[in-house]
Amino acid sequence: MQVSVIETPQLGDRSYLIHDGAVALVIDPQRDTDRVVAAAADAGVRITHVAETHVHNDYVTGGLGLAAETGAAYLVNAADTVQFERQRITDGEVILVGALSVKAVATPGHTHTHLSYIVTHDGEQAVFSGGSLLYGSVGRTDLVHADDTVKLTHDQYASVRRLVNEAETEAPLYPTHGFGSFCSSGPASGASASTIGEQLDSNHALTDPDEEHFVRELIANLTAYPSYYAHMSPSNAAGPGPADLAVPESLDAAELSRRLAEGEWVVDLRHRVAFASSHLQGTVSFEYGDGSSFTTFLGWVLPWNDQLTLVGSREDVENAIRDLSRIGIDSPAAALGTDPAQLAPDVPVTSYPQVGWEEMLATRPEDEKVLDVRRVDEYNASHVPGAVNVPLHELLGRLGEVPAGRLWIHCGSGYRAGVAASLLERAGRDVVHINAMFGDAEASGVELVHG
Repeated sequence: MQVSVIETPQLGDRSYLIHDGAVALVIDPQRDTDRVVAAAADAGVRITHVAETHVHNDYVTGGLGLAAETGAAYLVNAADTVQFERQRITDGEVILVGALSVKAVATPGHTHTHLSYIVTHDGEQAVFSGGSLLYGSVGRTDLVHADDTVKLTHDQYASVRRLVNEAETEAPLYPTHGFGSFCSSGPASGASASTIGEQLDSNHALTDPDEEHFVRELIANLTAYPSYYAHMSPSNAAGPGPADLAVPESLDAAELSRRLAEGEWVVDLRHRVAFASSHLQGTVSFEYGDGSSFTTFLGWVLPWNDQLTLVGSREDVENAIRDLSRIGIDSPAAALGTDPAQLAPDVPVTSYPQVGWEEMLATRPEDEKVLDVRRVDEYNASHVPGAVNVPLHELLGRLGEVPAGRLWIHCGSGYRAGVAASLLERAGRDVVHINAMFGDAEASGVELVHG
């Protein structure tokens, strides 16, 4: 049995191509299926089956499109309510994929109808756990409905125990989530590989003997997750179409100027330092260079389904279109180029200052507020004395709560603060971007409030 891992670090997810040297099963493919097709071609195998562990809440699936493209059987839990034809699979059912034996195991918790798959070949097993058992933790249990969270957390506790009891301890574990995904919960580790046996020794969902304690602890530590998740499950249940990854024709200067004048969302993909030093008035900064942050925060912060225009190099625009398609943001317009003055000569070019912690200490007047745009849990753990906390994902809806006067804006790394600074400048505010790691604040002389 050979397993090819198709990683999507921008969303913290993995898809898998499992084959016997001739035919292959794909589990949890992302919407840009060309990567999976290429992996199958490289391995010299034919995709005959595509399987979902669950109706995903964090990305738009490529399963339906990949099955149609390859003529593969599409395995989806018989209990899922979907609007397309699929091969129904149920708990305990075994499907043969060439020489592979694929057993479905009901593992509710991340969703009510979640399945994991135990794949066996020549006496060796591999476990594909989706959003059930992760490296160090489990998939979060609050994505279905608030009223279901307690039950699903109890289900998750029982499900991972059932899964490890059905699998061999030496079997490698292949989760879909947990590599930076907001679908993970608890103390998920940074491991890149693991086995069932290793999880039995270290995963709190398996080592905590008190189910009620596990449930309380997991729920207490659930943090905010992206608002666009609300659109993913309905899209996946309806049966999403294929991604359109083509780069559109670049807008001319007049059209870009019109979009800015009318207040449309024009997203500058350049590095946040370049943006702060020179950008078209009215644009907002979502740096693409940090790809792991771009998709999540753009989808979380900007109004859903509003027209987007991407501004940047052809390479960045092309990559951004691919990334956004994974969360159902399709057909953005584009203005190709990295010189703001040339892209729209009639639009003013503006800037705002960037500083580090030491410069902030030396130059910030006492009457000017620090704005902390991290999540509430991050702020509560430690923060700058007197800092006002408005999380980035809430900023557009809470602009009226932002203090008057010049604002000194920070986050954990500088990325979210760069987005926030651009949004506030677009709204007419005077901003200073603290482009620094929060972990370096105390060493730089900043007094912090802890706990």
